[in-house]
Amino acid sequence: MKRILIPAGGAVLATGLLAAGLVGSASADSTVATDQMAASAANAKAIADFWAENNGAALKAAKESNVWDSKADVAKLQSKGGATSDTKPGATEPIGGEKKTTTKVQNVNMPKTIGKVFFVNSKGEKKWCSATSIQSKYRNLVSTAGHCVYDTAANADTMSKWVFVPGYYQGKSPWGIYVGKTAYTHYDFDVYEDYDRDYAFVTVYNGVQLGGGTGRQVSKSEWDKHQGVKDAKDVEITRAEFRAGKLDPTKTEAYWVKRGTAPEATGPDYPGAEVGKVEVAEAAYKAARLGKGNGFKFGEPVTEIVTDSEAAAYKANAEKDAKKYPAKVVQDARGNWTITHYYVQQWYKPGSDSKYFKTVFYIVDGYAKDAGRLGDAVGGQGFAWNQPTGKPVRVFGYPSGPHPDGNKNYTGVTPKWCYGTTSKKLQGSAAKKIEEHVALKCAMTEGADGGPWLVKYSNAKRLGYVNGVTSTFNDQDGNGRVDYISSPYFDGETNTVYKAAASSWSGKVV
Repeated sequence: MKRILIPAGGAVLATGLLAAGLVGSASADSTVATDQMAASAANAKAIADFWAENNGAALKAAKESNVWDSKADVAKLQSKGGATSDTKPGATEPIGGEKKTTTKVQNVNMPKTIGKVFFVNSKGEKKWCSATSIQSKYRNLVSTAGHCVYDTAANADTMSKWVFVPGYYQGKSPWGIYVGKTAYTHYDFDVYEDYDRDYAFVTVYNGVQLGGGTGRQVSKSEWDKHQGVKDAKDVEITRAEFRAGKLDPTKTEAYWVKRGTAPEATGPDYPGAEVGKVEVAEAAYKAARLGKGNGFKFGEPVTEIVTDSEAAAYKANAEKDAKKYPAKVVQDARGNWTITHYYVQQWYKPGSDSKYFKTVFYIVDGYAKDAGRLGDAVGGQGFAWNQPTGKPVRVFGYPSGPHPDGNKNYTGVTPKWCYGTTSKKLQGSAAKKIEEHVALKCAMTEGADGGPWLVKYSNAKRLGYVNGVTSTFNDQDGNGRVDYISSPYFDGETNTVYKAAASSWSGKVV
């Protein structure tokens, strides 16, 4: 089913001015579709962890969206007629921006607002599209293509683990990772996958800056008080250091010994006896006695705060061998994982194969920090609807995919831009049953989808008005190369969707 939203006999816009104000023509009930993404702060933090762990390994592994089949879907556009308005033209002012300068800038300044959205599709593949921060009441909104939010290939719900990373570059998130909370799109795209409505606005939680901290050795008391990521490591020492150390096994910081393959057990009263430790389950530790002796408690439990992947790995090992991995793994109400280790004493006679250890405590400073609201960090582009076609526009995105002929001109590492005048007439494409798109001559390929089409762009302020998003890639001259891109026409119903998203609050993750 496909709704024709622009009447064929409507009047063509004749003014090029941007009018202020928010005007909507349709009720939110019949136009706006909303879908929950990360339902809680704990869920959002787990998603941010997923992308940031191991120095952004998942971010680096992601590929361009790959929604468009380079041969079947990259087709020729057909002219459909003039653009018509369903309401008065309007615009919402941008926020932020650079300081004004009197110097003429020849090169195009890339806006701070643009970046990549990363997600996992129904096949479990890590993918990305382009997007931008856009002005909203709570400075928490991202504009992108609908197919970069909804898994149309599998007729599924929203993409999994959806985040926005402004200024993304080679695994780095300079302003933090912003996890999607709620997706807003047109009802026709959500229900019918109508590509004439291939746009979405996503509210995001406050940004999270993860990792980048360094391990710092601290005392056991400092370590106990720390609520962030922390680790306890067993460090090998010399026999002399062991002899000079704290031999009281009732202390968690006690030095201890590890014997070879055939250790000779004894009691603590044997001359020169050396204490080792054996990890046990919580119940066995609680049943153990205090003092010196085999099976007695070895200090206090050691509780580490770990990442999601570390917790998952430990639990997987415990399922295979509970005796070897007896620690207690717990997730608290905020989504933080802890692993608690319990030890009892085992005394040995001295031996030539002995190795000596002490427990050293580390905390990781600055592991998870609140990066604040998206709009406060990078600003937000304005928004415009029912604007005249055939006007100049500047488009930004991260192209990466190959052309239909196999040529790959872009890497997706850095953002690119196109500038030109949009088509005066609306365009259609049989590939996606599109009838109401605006076209622009531009050779950017997949990966740029979702990127903003900005009218009235100020190179000095790096701000303009979002008046479209890259949706399709097209080959007009049939030479196997993308030479045009297209965007849905932003009308009053687009504004209704935007307005609903722009007034929605998100909150913090940490």
